Amino acid sequence: MPHRVHFTPRSSNSKTGPIPVSTTSADSCPPSCPLKKAGCYANGGPLALHWREVTEGRRGTDWDTFCTKIAALPEGTFWRHNQCGDLPGKNGIINRKMMAQLVAANRGRHGFTYSHHKMTKANREVVLMANQNGFTINLSANNLEHADRLAQLGIAPVVTLVLGEIETKIETPKGRTVDLCPAQVLDDVTCEDCQACADPISDSIIGFLPHGCQRLSAERLVSLNS
Repeated sequence: MPHRVHFTPRSSNSKTGPIPVSTTSADSCPPSCPLKKAGCYANGGPLALHWREVTEGRRGTDWDTFCTKIAALPEGTFWRHNQCGDLPGKNGIINRKMMAQLVAANRGRHGFTYSHHKMTKANREVVLMANQNGFTINLSANNLEHADRLAQLGIAPVVTLVLGEIETKIETPKGRTVDLCPAQVLDDVTCEDCQACADPISDSIIGFLPHGCQRLSAERLVSLNS
C-alpha cells in the first residue's frame, strides 16, 4: 500500500486547536467520495499545498513509521487522524490489517477521524472494529438523507454537510438531531475543547457547513444529492 502519512505533533489549525493531527496522501481517498473532483475543503489554501507535498512523497513517512509515532504519544492524548485523506485502502476497500495496526497503536489514546468510504459489508466490519476498540471513525454523509441511511447502520457516529442559514434546530428527514460543529460557529471553541467527534456512540449527528475556497462546489453537491 503506497500511502504516505505526515504527522504533526502540534497543529496550528485554529479549528482543531493545538492537538496532534495527521495527513494521508490523496491516494487514500475512495472513489465513492463525491468531493474528490471538487468541493473538498482541503483542495485549496495552505492545506492543499501541504497535502500535495505528502501525496507526491516529499513529506511524511510510511504507514509503519506513522503507527510507531502514534504508539509513542502519551497516554490519553486526544488527536485527529486525517485533516485530509481517508482510511488506508484501495479501490474503495478499507485495508483491515492496516486499520488493525492503527487501532492497536492508538490504544490508551483518543484518536478520531472521518471516512467517505462506501459502507460495504467488509468496510462496515472494519469501521465497527475500530469504534469498538477506542479509535473513533465518523461516517461522512453528503446531506441529511444520506446521514439517515448511515446512522441506520448502527456502526459509527455520523457527520454530514448541511446547507443554508445557521438554525437553532436541524433534523434529518427521520427526525435525528443535527448539531452544528461548535468549532465552525463559535470563535472560542476548537476540536480540543469539544471532542464530540471522538465519541463512538453519539446519538446526535454533527453538521458541517461547507467552507474554504471549495465551498460553492460542496454546496452544489449537497443540493444535487438532496
